[in-house]
Formats: sequence, structure tokens, C-alpha cells
Amino acid sequence: MAEINQPESKHKRHQRRRSKKLSTRVDLTPMVDLGFLLITFFIFTTTLSEHKTMGMVLPNDKPVKEPPLAGKSKVLNLILKDDKNIICYNGDDLTNPFSATYNAESLRAILIKKKQAVAAKFGDGNETIILIKPTSNSTYRNLVAVLDEMQINSIKKYMLLQPSKEETVL
Repeated sequence: MAEINQPESKHKRHQRRRSKKLSTRVDLTPMVDLGFLLITFFIFTTTLSEHKTMGMVLPNDKPVKEPPLAGKSKVLNLILKDDKNIICYNGDDLTNPFSATYNAESLRAILIKKKQAVAAKFGDGNETIILIKPTSNSTYRNLVAVLDEMQINSIKKYMLLQPSKEETVL
């Protein structure tokens, strides 16, 4: 704790009253211990940031006799090429492809346009089906960007598929 040291005076001849200057020594060891205890308490009780994951609905493992059929006009195919390009085409019409980029304006505009077209034709934009086909040149970052756009645009039905040989040539 704290101590007060009083030196003894050597000269007793001059008995004048002087103001005594007392030296104080404060021991800060308990304060440092308390500081470290508080730091460790707050470190151990703090919750760290949790990882945010995107949930994906996976199909059942049960074999299906007939897969459900979807109208070709509801389907939009996205072929993820490289870091810059996405090749898109409607339904199974490989003769009329168009390109997009991974930025939000380009891909989002295409998805919104397709969703509006499906809503105009079938009455519900939630029936839009997106087939995402990453190639070997695309990166994981590109796939995550496209999946984020699916969440942003509230597209409920999308699938990850391998591109066919015709699509890789495209």
C-alpha cells in the first residue's frame, strides 16, 4: 500500500520549526493487477464476430422418376467465364447469347429484366429460374457475387450446374 517515509533530523541544535517535507511512495502493484484482471475479464467475455454464411437448399438424395418441368421462357442461363464476363441466354436458345459483367448494375439489370418478363407472362416473378454454370476460368469470388445477386433480387429458384460442351465453346 502507501508508505510515508520520515527521515530523522541530524541537527537538533537549531530547533526551528520548518515545514516537514514528507516523501510519499505509492505502491501501484495492486492497481496494475486490477487493470490486468479487468482486461482479461473483458477479453474473455466479449463475443467475437461470427461468420455469416449463406444457406443453400440442396436437393434430396432420393431418386426421382420424373424431374419437374419448367417452361423455357422462365429460365435464364448464366455461364461464368472469367473475372470480367458472364454469358447469358434465355431458355435453351444458344443462338442468341448476350454478355454481362459481375458489377451490380449489369447483372442486376439483367436479373430484374428477366424477373419482370416472367411476371408479365406468368403473373408471378418468383417463378424465375436461374441456372448458374461456372467454368474452370471463373473464380470462387465470381460465384459468390452471383449468389449475392440472387439474394438481393429475391430470386428463390436457382441452381449450380456444370456447363455443357456447347456452352464452354460459347
